[in-house]
Amino acid sequence: MRKMKKITSLALVSAMAVSMAACGSSDSAETTAATTAAAADTEAAETTAAESAEAAETTDGEYNLAVCLASEPQTIDPALNSAVDGAIMVNHMFEGLIKWADDGEGNAISAPGQAESWEKTVNDDGTVTYVFTLRDGIKWSDGQPVTAGDFEYSWKRLANPETAADYCYMIDMVKGYAEVSTGAADPDTLAVTALDDKTLEIVLTYDCPYFLEIAAFPATFPVRQDMVEGNDEWTYDVNTYIGNGPYKMSEWSHNAYIDVVKNENYYDYENLGPDRIRFTLLDDANAMLAAFNSGELDFIENFPTDEMANYLASGEITIADYLGTYYVCFNTEDEVFSDPRIRKAFSLVIDRNYIVENVSQAGEVPATAYVPSGVNDAEGASGDDFRTVGGEYYSVAKEDYEANCEEARALLAEAGYPNGEGFPTVEYTYNTDDKHKAIAEALQSMWQEELGVTVTLSNQDWNVFLESRKQGDYQIARNGWIADYNDPCSFLDMWYTDGGNNDAQYSNPEYDAQIDAAKATSDPAERMAAFHKAEDILIGQDSVLAPIYFYTQPYMLADDIDGMYYTPLGYFFFGYTSRN
Repeated sequence: MRKMKKITSLALVSAMAVSMAACGSSDSAETTAATTAAAADTEAAETTAAESAEAAETTDGEYNLAVCLASEPQTIDPALNSAVDGAIMVNHMFEGLIKWADDGEGNAISAPGQAESWEKTVNDDGTVTYVFTLRDGIKWSDGQPVTAGDFEYSWKRLANPETAADYCYMIDMVKGYAEVSTGAADPDTLAVTALDDKTLEIVLTYDCPYFLEIAAFPATFPVRQDMVEGNDEWTYDVNTYIGNGPYKMSEWSHNAYIDVVKNENYYDYENLGPDRIRFTLLDDANAMLAAFNSGELDFIENFPTDEMANYLASGEITIADYLGTYYVCFNTEDEVFSDPRIRKAFSLVIDRNYIVENVSQAGEVPATAYVPSGVNDAEGASGDDFRTVGGEYYSVAKEDYEANCEEARALLAEAGYPNGEGFPTVEYTYNTDDKHKAIAEALQSMWQEELGVTVTLSNQDWNVFLESRKQGDYQIARNGWIADYNDPCSFLDMWYTDGGNNDAQYSNPEYDAQIDAAKATSDPAERMAAFHKAEDILIGQDSVLAPIYFYTQPYMLADDIDGMYYTPLGYFFFGYTSRN
């Protein structure tokens, strides 16, 4: 019998806490969150907010909460969602093997979710086996039992190329994924197996250090096969949108609100707070702020650009940590931006200090690279994080800005466009939002003044924008990414050739090789060395992206609400709040 090294992990709450200084959000967000048009103008949006808030008021002893994250989500299918606003909603209506719980101080820590315990076995051949034991009596919102088979189905659905999930690669450490994801093998060959109704076995090809965080990620949450199969519209109907989380959807009034109510079949039902949470859907920051100030909303996280400084100074806005980067994404298959010299020139002339000090104004840090500060590096690296170890790819010191511009102009001339002469008019695309518009206008001015080029601006509704960017139907686009787990892999493996979130349409075998190398070893130092080399190629050599700033997460929460908690991955949790 093969010898195995066994590590037992029973109900560990502290085993996979994400290193949190405070906490983070979408725009991916991205794993991004910006928004879709929910109203034609501010006045109409304010009316929508007022109407959606009527039922969110406390009546007959009920405690109802009204929050606004963004506008209409592109999807709330756990496997297909790729935005933080959608993920927050999914986190309230579904639950994975692992969940995020409150540490008592408003920070989210990992804890047993649908699984009450698990065992990890490191095998002699380098593979790793996890065996999860589900809680007794867990149920779907319609009362049917949740089984290990539901998880097996959902993980295999995520890996299946026919699902076309952008986040399928999140489980690429599972044995058999490589063959299943390319269509070379049947999804049933993925090494996720229900041993019985309460026991789930998952075999990994290597000892992935962030695997338990993957088990807490929305894309790996279970869905019901009988609700999903043959029904592309299952998420829109409360009768088929059956979840296993603390809340269940009771109504979706499109472009207005999504209502969720307490799930009476949830194992922790007695400790839940709000009887109803209304996710109000808006994309007008002025309307959001007006609705918050009037008491119609209890929580907002987007603000009018020209109001940020005053509200920050007054202390009314809270700034939380956020593991993410706001950046410009170049379409590397575009005739113009296929040249890395042009991409680098466009990046170098961005005055990042001006943008964070005069445009976004939410305490963001000018970005000197792609992977942000706060992301873990190898253990024992003197406490330094990935960004400290990796250093800077360009200087953001104010005194160095003109030198950056001179280098950029030299690169543009080398590419055949001295002083911008003969450079074609290009387009910058962003999603509808006051802040994104203001940043777009600042970039347009910098590129024109410093490079002598003409850039037009185009804004799109959130859902349209996501699809345009995904399909490569753009030249330059606003982008942003929030960590899905605290590891540089969350930022770097997305640019792998044909990756589901590779909006730059980027492909470089040298880059892919470094990602492969990082995923082929469990040695922390070797992993991080490969990731640093990958970032060197992505930013230092190929200039695929132009990072602008490292995120912070501003938000406003009504003074009478207690118990909200948050993770710097961008998730807010409202299910255990109370109104005092």
